[in-house]
Amino acid sequence: MIKLKTKEEIEIIKESSLLVGKTLAVVSKNIKPGIQTIKLDRIAEEYIRSFDAVPAFKGYNGFPATLCISVNDQVVHGIPGNYVIQEGDIVSVDCGVIKNGWVGDSAYTFAVGDVKPEYLKLLEITKKALYLGIEMAQIGNRIGDIGFVIQEFVESYNYSVVRELVGHGIGNNLHEKPEVPNYGKRGYGMKLLEGMVICIEPMINFGKRNIVQENDGWTITTFDKSPSAHFEHQIAITAGKAEVLSTFEFIEN
Repeated sequence: MIKLKTKEEIEIIKESSLLVGKTLAVVSKNIKPGIQTIKLDRIAEEYIRSFDAVPAFKGYNGFPATLCISVNDQVVHGIPGNYVIQEGDIVSVDCGVIKNGWVGDSAYTFAVGDVKPEYLKLLEITKKALYLGIEMAQIGNRIGDIGFVIQEFVESYNYSVVRELVGHGIGNNLHEKPEVPNYGKRGYGMKLLEGMVICIEPMINFGKRNIVQENDGWTITTFDKSPSAHFEHQIAITAGKAEVLSTFEFIEN
C-alpha cells in the first residue's frame, strides 16, 4: 500500500532530508586521505544527534553504523571500520536520519584527491542520471519512465545499472512502497501520484552490472572489482515537476 503524504507532512519530511544534506556536508569536510571510515561515522552520528534526531540506519535490520560508506568497488551498504581513506579513492556515503518521526535519506559519492579522470566521469554521469530520473518523476508518469531514462543514459556511456538494488518509497519508515528501479521500460510500472515521496538512487558500475555480497552480510561489491558510483535524492511528487527534498548544496558550496 502506498502512503501518500500531505503538503504539511512533506514540509516536515524536508526538515529530515535537509539534515541529511548538512550531515553529508560535514562528512565532505572531513573525508580526506588518512581518516578511518569509522571516524567519519562517529562525526556524522554526533552531528545528527545534536539536532534531536537519530540515525535512521543504525540498528536497521541489525546494521551497526550511522553511515553506509562504500569505497571504490563497493557499491552500497559498506560498514564503516578501520579502513583508511586513500588518495584517489571514490567514496559513496549514504546517510539517513529520523526527525519528528519522519525519515530523510540521501547519498553522495565523493572523489578523494587525485582521482582517475575515467572514474570522475563515472561520478559525473551517475549524478546526471539521477537528475534525469527526477525530471521523469511527474504526476501521471510511471515508475518505469524513471528507470528507463537512467538506464538509457548510463548505458550510452557503456556503464551498467545494478539491478538487485533499487530506490524506494519513504516516510515514517526508511523503506516503503513503491520500489524504484534504475532500469525499466517507458510506460510500465506503477503510476506516480501526487503525495508520493520516493528516493531515486542510481547505483552505476564502471564495468559489468553483476554484484556480490561480502561475508559481513552487508557490503555489496562489483563482481569484476570495477568502481561503482551512487547518488540519491529524496523527492516528493507534486503538481508540476518533482520537489527535491534533499540537497547537495551544502556539499558543493
